[in-house]
Order: sequence, then C-alpha cells, then structure tokens
Amino acid sequence: MLTGMPPRDRLIRSAEGRDAGAIGAIYDEAIATGVATFAQGPHAAAEREEWLDGRGGRAPVWVLDDGAVVAWSALAPFSHRPWYDGVAEYTVYVHRDAQGRGVGGQMLDHLISQAPALGYWKLVGMILEGNEPGLALATGRGFRVVGTHRSHGRVGRDWRDVTVVERHLGEGA
Repeated sequence: MLTGMPPRDRLIRSAEGRDAGAIGAIYDEAIATGVATFAQGPHAAAEREEWLDGRGGRAPVWVLDDGAVVAWSALAPFSHRPWYDGVAEYTVYVHRDAQGRGVGGQMLDHLISQAPALGYWKLVGMILEGNEPGLALATGRGFRVVGTHRSHGRVGRDWRDVTVVERHLGEGA
C-alpha cells in the first residue's frame, strides 16, 4: 500500500469528498480491533462525506495520500463552552497495511503543527485501554498522561477505560 517514499515526502492534505470512502474504510477497520474507538460501523462513503461537510473550519480533517489514502486525522473542539475554546481533541487512524511505518507519527506531527493556527493551545486525546500503539504514539510526541476515566464507555457489552493525554502547544504551557 505504501510506495516506500520517506515519511516526510508523503502528502498530507485536507480531506475532500472523494476521500470519504477511504476514511470510512480505515475507520471501520479500526473499529473492528475493539481498542481504537467506542464508535460502531459501518461508515459508508455517503455518511462520511456528510460528516466531512459538517465539520466546520475549526474541525479539519486531513488525509495522508500515498497514491491512495492510508491514514486520516482530525481536530475537533473539546467543548462548546467558551473557556475551553483553545482545547481540541485529536484523532489519528492508520490503515493496517501502513501501521509501523511512521505514518501515525507524521499525522500527529501535522496536527500539532496546524493546531495553533486554528486557535488551539492544547490538544487532548482519549485512548482506549488496550491501544498501546496509540498511547506510545502520543507519549512519544510529548503528550503526558493526565489520568484514566474508568468505565468510560462500552465496546459491545464490555465497559472500557480511557486514558486521557494532553499536550500544551505554547500559550498556557
């Protein structure tokens, strides 16, 4: 799936409607692992295209295009409350064939670099128990673990904990 290009030569670009099918497929693949998200699938291209259209300027989605979309990432406001206006939650999903090749790190680095221009001074992540690669990615990029939400939600019938991570991006650090 990857062309073998060095990580920095791969193209990260804003997601477009034509990417909706690939975004949905990567998301559904992650859902199937049981450790990536509380969401349930499937996510058809039309549903993901509508999701993309409704995101708004401070909730961008990017894809890593290596001849095909192999990863996607997003930022979203943490809360509608004005005192949290500078805090965003981040998301990174990588196609299974591209995992372990620096793609997740490239995507998270991109989010970190883009967030201040969108008015974000802090990024937070919610990492499900069992997602050791996601936790390693975050801590390897300077995020710190701030705690664990116990029994935060269910995957199927099973209650799952969520590890909360954060990284300040300048202001407020």
